[in-house]
Amino acid sequence: MNIEQFVYTDNSSPIRFSFTPQLFFIFGHRELLETSDIINQLAKKYPYAIFSGCSTAGEIANEFVKDHTIIITGIHFENTAVKSSKIALSSIQYSSIEAGRQLVAKLPTEGLKHVFVVSDGLRVNGTDLVKGMLEGLESEVTLTGGLAGDGAKFSKTLIVEPDGVIASESVAAIGFYGDALSIGFGSRGGWDSFGLDRLVTKSTENVLFEIDGQPALDLYKSFLGDKAKDLPSSGLLFPLSMRDSEERAPVVRTILGINEDDKSLTFAGDIPQGSFVRLMKANNDRLISGAEEAAHAASKGLTNSPEFAILVSCVGRKLVLKQMVEEEVESVSEVLGGPVMTGFYSYGELAPFNRDSLCELHNQTMTITTFREQ
Repeated sequence: MNIEQFVYTDNSSPIRFSFTPQLFFIFGHRELLETSDIINQLAKKYPYAIFSGCSTAGEIANEFVKDHTIIITGIHFENTAVKSSKIALSSIQYSSIEAGRQLVAKLPTEGLKHVFVVSDGLRVNGTDLVKGMLEGLESEVTLTGGLAGDGAKFSKTLIVEPDGVIASESVAAIGFYGDALSIGFGSRGGWDSFGLDRLVTKSTENVLFEIDGQPALDLYKSFLGDKAKDLPSSGLLFPLSMRDSEERAPVVRTILGINEDDKSLTFAGDIPQGSFVRLMKANNDRLISGAEEAAHAASKGLTNSPEFAILVSCVGRKLVLKQMVEEEVESVSEVLGGPVMTGFYSYGELAPFNRDSLCELHNQTMTITTFREQ
C-alpha cells in the first residue's frame, strides 16, 4: 500500500504524488471546498481514481487537528480493489433508509469486505441510513463512516463524490474488495451521564417532542441555563444518552436543530418513543481515555499494526477539548503504532460498538477504521 498526504490551504503549492493514486480521501473546510479548484484538478490529473470525503468541523492530518484546510490523502493498493456508489437525496425524496438501500445495491457483492460511507450531515437520519445499508449487506461485510460537518454553523454540508464532484445533499460509499486487506474498527465515547432516566413520551423518528410529558425543548433549556441562548450549537456540550431496551448498550445523541414553534429537538439519529434518556457531560481526561479505548478496539485481532487509519470524531468533543483536542488524536496514533491518519470532526459517527455487534449511528464518539494490506 502506497500512501501520501498533503495539507492544502489557499496558498498551497501544487500537489504532486510520487505514484498514481487509486483512491483519494478528501476532508476539508466547507467554504474552502466550495471555492477551491484543487479537487477538480486532481480528478482531471487522475481520471481513474475514486474520491471519498466531505466537509468537516475540523480536519485530521496524522497527529494534528486543522481548521480551514483540505486534507488530501492518496492511496494505491497492491492487491485490493475499490468500487463506489452515490445517491442524491433529492432523487429519493430525502428518505434516509432508501438512500442506504440504493447505496449498497449499486456496489458489486462478490468479494466485498468493507464499506466506508460519508453522508450529508443535516438532511439525513443516520439511524435509518445505517438500517437501509445493513439490509443489503451480507453479515460478514463491515460498515463504518460518518456524517459531514460544517463547523458549529449547522448551515450546509458537502460530500466529495466518487468522481471528484463536490455536492450537497448527497451520500456516497466506497467498497473494499478482496482478502488482502485487514480492517479494524472501534468506537468509544468518554461522556458521563447524570441525573435521572427520563421517559420519551412523544417522538417521531429523530424528532423529540416530549420528555416525561413536558415539551422537550423547554425541559432541555432548563438543563442548559444560560447556555440555552446558544442552541443548537451549545447542545453539543450536553448530549443525551439514549437506551431503547435493557439489552442494548446506551448510545449518545446530539442535537442538530431546534423548533421553537412545537418545542421539539431534532437529532442526528432516532429517539424512539418509550426509550429512556439522560443528560451527559464530559471532562477532558475521560474523552481522551475514550479515544484510546477506541484505538485498542480497532487494533484488536490484527496481527500487525495498521498502515492507514480514518478517524471520525464528533464536533462536540472538539468544542469540549478545545486546545487539548490534538491529545485525543495523538493517543490514537500511539496505540496504533503511528500509521498514516486522516479524518474529520463530524455530525455523527457510523460504526459497530464492537466486533460482535452491528453498525449503528453514534454521536460524541471517536470512531476509528484501520487498514492494512497483506
